[in-house]
Amino acid sequence: MIFALKIVYGIFFCFAGLMHFVKPKFFNKFIPKPFPKLLSNYLVGIIEFALGAALFSDESAKIASLSIIILLFLLLFIHIWDYKKEKPAIGSKKLAGIRIPIQFVLMIGALLIYINS
Repeated sequence: MIFALKIVYGIFFCFAGLMHFVKPKFFNKFIPKPFPKLLSNYLVGIIEFALGAALFSDESAKIASLSIIILLFLLLFIHIWDYKKEKPAIGSKKLAGIRIPIQFVLMIGALLIYINS
């Protein structure tokens, strides 16, 4: 089961990382004003892709999964900030609200990979 979880998370994070380069304007709405949009977007994309790719290697899966937990925790604050906005970047308050617990589910999955790697 953990092997499959690593594959799913690896594909998911590689895809998410690539999307920061393919559709950078989509992510700009999620980046708070004080942060440089393009740099922040590309940096998160590189990190997500690298961590996703690292899950495909047994040697790096443990540190990658721990790093994913940290990344998801840090991005949680952006999701909460987005939820509090009158017009969330994700489109609706409902979607913004659903996304917050999804962050915790993703963290739990990464924790399972960490524990079993």
